[in-house]
Amino acid sequence: MERPSQIIECGDFVLRRWRGQRDFASAFTLIEESLGHLRPWMPWVAEHGERNTRDFLAKAESRWAAGEAYNYAITRGGTPIGMCQAYRWAEPPGWRLGYWLHPAAVGQGIATRATEAMAAEMFALPDVEYVEITHDLSNTSSRGVPHRLGFTEVGREQVPPAEAASGSGIEVIWRLNRPVPAPHGTCAP
Repeated sequence: MERPSQIIECGDFVLRRWRGQRDFASAFTLIEESLGHLRPWMPWVAEHGERNTRDFLAKAESRWAAGEAYNYAITRGGTPIGMCQAYRWAEPPGWRLGYWLHPAAVGQGIATRATEAMAAEMFALPDVEYVEITHDLSNTSSRGVPHRLGFTEVGREQVPPAEAASGSGIEVIWRLNRPVPAPHGTCAP
């Protein structure tokens, strides 16, 4: 089974596969310092703690091995400044992308460039026909990422109260289809 690269260079930052429990301290600190920033959008934040961070890292390892999800630390100078992931979605040829940043890394184009790199990495795999991004309707910062990358809004769904954080409870779904290669012997525009 083909996998995406474990390290993806993005200029001034790098996406690198989480390395299991070896990354516990840096992952825990990253989440801990980002709690207030994430709380409105990420329901899992309510359960944050050492055990949950260890569980996340263990699942990241096993899901990578199974080809179900690819979790990355977004690092600058070796220090994690965010996380991103790709995970299998309900329809087999589709994957969902997710991302978040430490508050000090917001507004620098990092989430957009990391997501662009993740999408390219996923489209390099043979079985990926599209990637999707979802975000709460009220999360205008997250909305900007798929919008800037040429994703198309394909739907909105009400999120069950147990899965919603403190946002609107409406999930916006964006999709980007696999680029169609230019015919052989022609130039792409």
